[in-house]
Amino acid sequence: MREDTPRQATIFDVARLAGVSHQTVSRVLNDLPNVRASTRVRVEEAIKKLRYVPSPAARALVTRRSRTIGLIATGAPEFGPSSAQLYFNAAARDATWSVFTASMIDSEPASIRAVVEAFLRQNVEGIAVITSHQGIVDVVAGMELAIPVAALEATPRTGITTVGADQYNGARSAVRHLASLGHRHIAHLAGPRDSGDARERERGWRDELNARGFEARVIGTGDWSPSAGYRFGMECDLERLSAVFVANDQMAVGLMHALTARGRSVPGDISVVGFDDVPEAEHLSPPLTTVRQDFERIGRDLLSALLARINGEDSAIEQSVPELIERASTGRHPAAG
Repeated sequence: MREDTPRQATIFDVARLAGVSHQTVSRVLNDLPNVRASTRVRVEEAIKKLRYVPSPAARALVTRRSRTIGLIATGAPEFGPSSAQLYFNAAARDATWSVFTASMIDSEPASIRAVVEAFLRQNVEGIAVITSHQGIVDVVAGMELAIPVAALEATPRTGITTVGADQYNGARSAVRHLASLGHRHIAHLAGPRDSGDARERERGWRDELNARGFEARVIGTGDWSPSAGYRFGMECDLERLSAVFVANDQMAVGLMHALTARGRSVPGDISVVGFDDVPEAEHLSPPLTTVRQDFERIGRDLLSALLARINGEDSAIEQSVPELIERASTGRHPAAG
């Protein structure tokens, strides 16, 4: 026996029940003018009775807009960009916009341009870029597109909208916390050189140390992975070093592993601060002090800024400020008492 599934109502069903054209239904759905109040009420009652859920295609019948966005996202499984991407897509669904996503592992300019051109053939109204690789943003920004572009990036750019957390002051809060515990020799493991966020975190580290008259003398560069943190921890000179500010939590995990392998205690010998507050951070041994970013807000802010540009509105959005989360991986310097 076959079990019948009720058919989902269409815009034409609503039109028939309300006694109007489907174009009139679209005008009501898009809250457009020139619809009599009594007609609007009939359409809304029909929508409610049929439990009609409007599709992007239905909304486009009158506006001639595609209500679609192209999203270029990093292909690497980095917590920050992937989290922002999830919330960006959720916000787009809430706003009844469709998102075509291209996950880029290849950052060659020709590949990026090909993706953008494919988006344009699908009549997207705007393009968002969520990646930790500045080169991808550079290529898209350099194409001087006729549609709005918004990128997840902490620093402003000419020609495109940028949205992101205040990486610089987030980093300064991490160093400030370590300094308050009596640490003066605070190393930094930075992220990749082609990451704007990594550069902002390094700049915050340097400026906070300089403001206190401390020397910024030990620095390494990693690729965001735990392996990079482990290598840095096994290779760096630990003499006089009492604390490390790490540019993300995954590298901090690898660093703490290496310090333990070298017989150092965290935080007894060396305090460690990460960045991002990944879900595992509070369950490490010891739990990781870190700087928490609000990725839900960041993803939704990126969509809001892009839609504002699409609609010809002000797209300026205030940066969110990351929050220091103090846990057991940091402690007072022994000489500080």
